[in-house]
This record gives sequence, C-alpha cells and structure tokens, in this order.
Amino acid sequence: MKIRTIWAIAIIMGFSFLALLLLQLSYIEEMVQMKKEQFDESVNKALYQASRNLELNETLRYLEKDVNEAERRAYTLDSVGTRSGSIDGTLQQSHQYSVTGKDGTIYSSFELKTITTRPASLPKAMILRNDKNSISEATKTMQEIIKNRYVYQKALLDKVIYTILYTASDKPLKERINFKMLDQDLNTELMNNGIKLPYHFTVSTQDGQEVYRCPDYTEKGEQYSYSKLLFRNDPQNKMGVVKIHFPDMNDYIFSSVRFMIPSIVFTLVLLITFIITLVLVFRQKRLTEIKNDFINNMTHELKTPIASISLAAQMLNDESVNKSPSMMKHLGGVINDESKRLRFLVEKVLQMSMFDKKKIIFKKKELDLNEMVETIAHSFTLRVEHTGGKIYTDIGAVDSTIFVDEVHFQNVINNLLDNAVKYRKPDQPIDVYLKTWNDSERLYLSIRDTGLGIKKDNLKKIFDKFYRVHTGNRHDAKGFGLGLAYVKSIVDSHDGDIKVESELGKGTTFTISLPVINS
Repeated sequence: MKIRTIWAIAIIMGFSFLALLLLQLSYIEEMVQMKKEQFDESVNKALYQASRNLELNETLRYLEKDVNEAERRAYTLDSVGTRSGSIDGTLQQSHQYSVTGKDGTIYSSFELKTITTRPASLPKAMILRNDKNSISEATKTMQEIIKNRYVYQKALLDKVIYTILYTASDKPLKERINFKMLDQDLNTELMNNGIKLPYHFTVSTQDGQEVYRCPDYTEKGEQYSYSKLLFRNDPQNKMGVVKIHFPDMNDYIFSSVRFMIPSIVFTLVLLITFIITLVLVFRQKRLTEIKNDFINNMTHELKTPIASISLAAQMLNDESVNKSPSMMKHLGGVINDESKRLRFLVEKVLQMSMFDKKKIIFKKKELDLNEMVETIAHSFTLRVEHTGGKIYTDIGAVDSTIFVDEVHFQNVINNLLDNAVKYRKPDQPIDVYLKTWNDSERLYLSIRDTGLGIKKDNLKKIFDKFYRVHTGNRHDAKGFGLGLAYVKSIVDSHDGDIKVESELGKGTTFTISLPVINS
C-alpha cells in the first residue's frame, strides 16, 4: 500500500474519531448547561414562593392581632337598642356602631337594625302576615345589614394595612422572621420544584450584615449561591436577603450526563487504539525500508570481498598466469584481508543479534580511562594524519578509574573515531579532539571532530539499528548502520550515558559519561 493511501486513510479516520469525540463533548456541555438553567429556575421559583409565604405569614399574624384589638376598641355602643312591638308580632332593635383607629380617627359610623319574630311558643294566630309591605321592609333591612358589615370589615382591613406599612418594618429582621418556618418553607418549595438536595442558607440585611445562619452551615459550594429579597415592598434599608447554596449541586447536575461517560471512554479507547495502530504501521513500514537498505548495503559490502577472493582464486587456478613468489604473496594477502573483512562484517551482525537476545557476557575489570584514551589516540594517529588532519588529547580527569569490559569499550571508542574519519568533508583534512574530565559522581569522555556534521532531524535516529545518515550520491562510506547502535548498547550496559551534539558543516561531538569508581 502506498504511503499516500495510508496517510489518506489515517487522516479520514482521525478526523472521524475526533469529530465524534467533539460531538459527544458538545452534547454533554449542552446537557449540563440545560440542567444548570433548569436548576437555577427551580431554585429561583422556590425562593420567590418562600419569600412570598414569609410576607403572607407576617400579614396573617398582624391581621389576627389587629382584628382582636380592633374588635375590642372599634365596637363602641353609642345607644342601647329599643324594643317596639307591632301588631304582627315582630320585634325591631336598633344599634349604633363606629370604627376608630389608635389615634382616635373615626373611619366609619353606622346604625345596625335587626328584626326578630316572637318565640315559637306564641299562638299561631300571631304569625307574621306575609304581605308586600313586610317583605319589602325585611329586604331593605338585610341590605343595610350587609352594607354596614362590608363597611366595618373594610375599615378593619384598612387598619391592618396601615399597621403593617408603618409599624411592621420598624422591627428588626430577627423579630419579623420565623427562621424555622422559613427553613420549612424553603424545603417544601424546593421539593415542589423537584430539588431534593441538602442546602444551607443565611439571612442578612440589605447592607450585608448577617442575622441568621443555619446550624449545619458549610462553605462547600458557596461559589454557586442564590439570593432573594425579603419584604420587597419595604424601604430599602428595611429589606432582608436570604441566600442559599447547595454543596452537592455539581454532582446533581453531572448526574444527568453520567450515562455519556462510557461512550466517551470507548471513543477514547478507539482513538488511542487507532493512533497506536497507525504508529505501528508507520514503524513497520520504516523497519521494512531499513531492512531493505540493510540488505542492499550488506549485499554491496559482501560482494566486494567475495569478488576479490573469487578473482584471486581464479588467478591461482589459471595456469596461464605466471605465479611468481611475489604474485603468490600478493594473492594470499588479498585473500587473507578480504576474509578478515568478511569475518568482521558477520561478527557485527552476530553481535547485534546477541544484544537483542540479552545473551552477551561481559568480562569487566577496573581500567584507567586516561591510559585507554591515550593508547587508542596513539594507534589512530596515522589514519587521521593520512587525511591531512591531526588528533588532539586533553586528559583532565582526576578519578579516571572505570569498571568496564576492555574489548567492548575499546570498540566503542574505535567506532566513534572511525565514524569521524569516515564522515569527513571531501578532500579536506579532519581534526579529532579527545577530552576526559570528571565531577564528584560521573566520569566523562568527549570525542569531537570537524567533519560533515549531522542534521538535527537525524540526531534522534542515529542510534537506531540499521539507520544510516544519508550522504547524497556519495557511496564511499561503507557500513550496515550497526556501529552507533552497538556503541549505544555497550554504554547502556555499563550504566553509562551517551549524548550527541552536532551542527551541519561544522562537526559532531559525542559525550560518554560513566560512574566514577572511587578508590
């Protein structure tokens, strides 16, 4: 499958999963917002009704109190009823009433007339005659009674309203509010609006002075509080404020979207699985490309010594070729050198295979890093000077004892020096700098060259097995891409660390750090 097709499928599936996830999150956000708005509306309704109940209860208390007082003071008997007889056996009585306030103001004054019949024990001959005049008289009397009663009740209500307006608001909130009844009203109204959550409330004056706090008050959830004015029609400085909050409000709101959590989890699992699968596909494709490059490089590397050995063998078998001692020595040397080269290449592959299976066994011993660096630098001097450059050493480590496998650690340094010479600038000399130093815990070795350098994009991959930095059309740098992978494995196996810094066109620096072995 082409890389473009893989990328197209990956982009489509990635956008599909991402769109599905965003759609679910958007739906959850809308549901939470809707639930929050419904909750706010229900709480505000409950607070409004509770505050209204509080005002109605206060009005009722004043009504009961003022009616009792008004009845004692308002009914003033100005005259005693007179009794008069009639020929038809009826009795007529007249009473005079007036309604007065506390300040002595007379609100209304009326006369109440009543008509009664004789007792039932009177003789039947004395029954009231049912003529038109008596019916008209009785109707007028009843109308007057109802009218006078209406005037009286209206005067009482006016008195109650006057008292509430000019007397009730003078009292402090503590005396005007029954907090226990307010709590019951809040609880009832909240339940009527579908809210069955624990709540806490306070009552304060308009200027923020708190006058009551419920006994089990906690500050949890206080950032989401609701408030309502009490006694809204009173003067502003006489009003009260009830403030309520719900500690478990968030749990209540998000409980409505909990059923969406499994869906989001499954979508995330699918998205992560897709990403992992995509990474594995591209990694496998990259490994396939690396394997093909490795096979091509290995074939090219092996063909050269095989061809040299084959040519030398043909010359030895060709009877027409003059086989002088010098010729035989040259052919033998070619066969020997190419055989060593073949063995070296095969051993490198086998070594990496052993590292993959964790079967290599080290023969560690205490060595002096300074001495090792000086020895390797001396033996490598001729190869560096052959390019026209020079090798420099700066031995600055004080505690230079290391506990390593001598052969493998020497191979590490040799591989780094070999790469420095191999990847030098064409037709230009190369200089190599070896330096050792240490601190209280680590011992350091740096190998710096003035060669081609490495691009930043390739720095993270140079320690990967079979990876080789592209050098354009140049094919003089031979290898399988195993050298730095081998170096990394050896350093890690000795509890060390290796870092690389490079700038294209200016050179590369490898820094190895190892634990210090204190005497």
